[in-house]
Amino acid sequence: MKKKLIILGAGFAGLELAKKVDKKYFDITLIDKLNHHQFQPLFYQVATSQIEPSSISFPLRFVFKGNSNIQIRLAEVTKLYPEDNKIATTIGDFHYDYLVIATGCTTNFFNNTSIEQNAFTLKSTYDAIAIRNHIITVFESILSADAESRKALLNLVIVGAGPTGVELAGAFAEIKKFVLPKDYPGIDFSKFSIYLIEGSNRTLGAMSTKASEASGEYLTQLGVQLITETFVKSYDGTMVTLSNGKIIPASTLIWAAGIKGNYIEGLDEKVWIANSRIQVNRQNKILGYTNIYAIGDISLMTTPNYPKGHPQVANVAINQAKLLSRNLRNEYQNRPLIEYEYKDLGAMATIGRNKAVVDLPFIQFKGYMAWLVWMFLHLMLILTVRNKLIIFINWAWSYLTKNSSLRLILKPNK
Repeated sequence: MKKKLIILGAGFAGLELAKKVDKKYFDITLIDKLNHHQFQPLFYQVATSQIEPSSISFPLRFVFKGNSNIQIRLAEVTKLYPEDNKIATTIGDFHYDYLVIATGCTTNFFNNTSIEQNAFTLKSTYDAIAIRNHIITVFESILSADAESRKALLNLVIVGAGPTGVELAGAFAEIKKFVLPKDYPGIDFSKFSIYLIEGSNRTLGAMSTKASEASGEYLTQLGVQLITETFVKSYDGTMVTLSNGKIIPASTLIWAAGIKGNYIEGLDEKVWIANSRIQVNRQNKILGYTNIYAIGDISLMTTPNYPKGHPQVANVAINQAKLLSRNLRNEYQNRPLIEYEYKDLGAMATIGRNKAVVDLPFIQFKGYMAWLVWMFLHLMLILTVRNKLIIFINWAWSYLTKNSSLRLILKPNK
């Protein structure tokens, strides 16, 4: 008889597992609160009006059309009942033989409520649209604002100089230079400041020193005001207070400074460790459980090469899912399970037009060639040929014209 497999989450890990699991042995239920898969690496391009949300969003029922072994349910999980092999959701209870948690991560505000209540985040397509709406509305407001109000409107603060923060800062800096002066000739954009604030002493801290130094140079060339070794203490929606005592008036703060796992009630509290990640063994099985697994960003697997866990990147999530699909089949057939070993393929980030950094195991490089590599690899990861073409056309048009026609404010009527 086929076993019932429930997968929680349709991110990189959950989607890959649902595609790879042997349908001869398993009936799959894929549960997510959204009806689509989101391509997170390009959220910043939606936020900066470079591509449309539909270009990086893929309806789950389209992805799995014609596959009767995969049931898709739109719901949020409220609690797990491991002793009963059951989960509770907002649309009812589901029973399983195997459960895989691939719910990913959410924003970590480090218990700072003032920032949580007033900052923008970039963890979903909706977040990206919200930032796009807000930024364009800010420039419309500048035209009629008095001198005092303009001070906050003319400052954009991004917190966290990892790939998300660096890519956002670079994209906004290029828009400031090439696009906005044409749209708003009545605004003096020399007074529009983009701040990138980082708690450590360098940008792209997880990448090589060469990549970090190059990204810092690129950001400075673009006019971004880079502030390192400094933390944001509070933000009330108009004023950013820094740990060095400086206060920046700003109507926009985008928080990209940390993530934590999406906590689910019901598991033994001992398995939840650093930043709400679930401790798993080398087969991604949650410690203390025989039929519950965790993969992707929410899982924390320690190995000799990675004693503090693997980096929370798409490559880890996808490869853990591929291996788990094989191990589920092996377990069904009473065969030995395979241990996961991460092969680091490198990291990359783009800082703007013709500016990127790439760290590969055998070489590190930057500039135009790195930018081409970044574009090619991200384009190849997009799910459908149609979306690849749409994104490529948008990129080509933006490159040739230094402009786009996607600066729309899309808000519901009051």
